[in-house]
Amino acid sequence: MALELTDANFAENVLNSDKAVMVDFWAVWCGPCRMVGPIVEELANEYQGKAIVGKLDVDNNPDISQKYAIRNIPTILFIKNGEVVDKVVGAASKDALESKLKAIM
Repeated sequence: MALELTDANFAENVLNSDKAVMVDFWAVWCGPCRMVGPIVEELANEYQGKAIVGKLDVDNNPDISQKYAIRNIPTILFIKNGEVVDKVVGAASKDALESKLKAIM
């Protein structure tokens, strides 16, 4: 299951992680987000213990969303050593997301 990220736990779970991190910025009302959601969950299960895969609800966590200038959702950030190294805006296939995650591991 994808880790539920918030403004409060983002630094601890993402910025201070020694693993590769994939963060899905989403919202309940977002249609494309609902398409990507199951893919994110699959990747979270498949990479458990090897990478951090999390979801951050933009409506409930405006600070982190603002910090990363999230304007469109879904936006998926790939973070390594606290730095954004890649991103995908809009719906994407599992293969596309997985290849980006593998590239930073």
